[in-house]
Amino acid sequence: MLFIIVVITLNDKKSVCVLQKNMSRKNNKMNSKTNSNIKNQKQFEEKEDSLSGIRLNKYLAQAGICSRREADQLIESGVVYVNGAVAKAGDRVFPKDEVICNHKVISGKQDAVVLAYYKPVGVVCSQKDRHADKLVSDQLQFPVRVTYAGRLDKDSEGLLLMTNDGNLIDKLMRGANRHEKEYVVKVKKDISDDFLSKMANGIYLKELEQTTRPCRIEAVGKRTFRIVLTQGLNRQIRRMCEASGQEVLSLKRVRVANVELGKLKPGEYRVVSGEELSMLYAEAGIQA
Repeated sequence: MLFIIVVITLNDKKSVCVLQKNMSRKNNKMNSKTNSNIKNQKQFEEKEDSLSGIRLNKYLAQAGICSRREADQLIESGVVYVNGAVAKAGDRVFPKDEVICNHKVISGKQDAVVLAYYKPVGVVCSQKDRHADKLVSDQLQFPVRVTYAGRLDKDSEGLLLMTNDGNLIDKLMRGANRHEKEYVVKVKKDISDDFLSKMANGIYLKELEQTTRPCRIEAVGKRTFRIVLTQGLNRQIRRMCEASGQEVLSLKRVRVANVELGKLKPGEYRVVSGEELSMLYAEAGIQA
């Protein structure tokens, strides 16, 4: 990207106004072009679906059953049927086909619902886990079946985005898309400048054989810091702190993309709507 620095005098105010207007027009055109591209892509996909069918994993995701990745696992386990036959990976679904998953007929794409839910400590992000005392699917009571878009471990709390839009789940959970997730973390020992520097620059996690991406981090207390990640490795913050000689005492997620936890209390949820919802879909690259 090329940056041009312009030095002006007080007599050049008119020139500045013209420059600002031209830049504003250019930005508006770029935004309009981006929205148009997303809309055209959506129209193309809808036309393609009607002519050549839709991939089964995408169909299940759009029905709010799960993410595409989880749909692949369901198909592989043999619990998905298309027109009475056991489904296979890569199968395509057409408008008149009957799809059954876990003995339930799947009706296809539903109106999208997105919830901001405050997951309490002790609740497990799983649909089924016989070893867990509390599952998020049991704790959150909502008329429409929704699934989490990004996990939080059992010992952590805070914001979970819950939705029946499998495409949104897929976009938000892909680490390559670099969606921001913000956390407030309390640790056992006082925070040093060296600790903040190491965390910010990226830390090699031996057990995962991977170095974390550079991130934004700031101390907000002697033993509390705020951190913004653009990836979601397993227990990433806890592993980073451990590798830096710290122990996490509490961890709360307060933001995912543009959606904030706000004033929600543990166990509460709110419906994401209006401009906030539109912005979330725009950040995910989806035409709402």
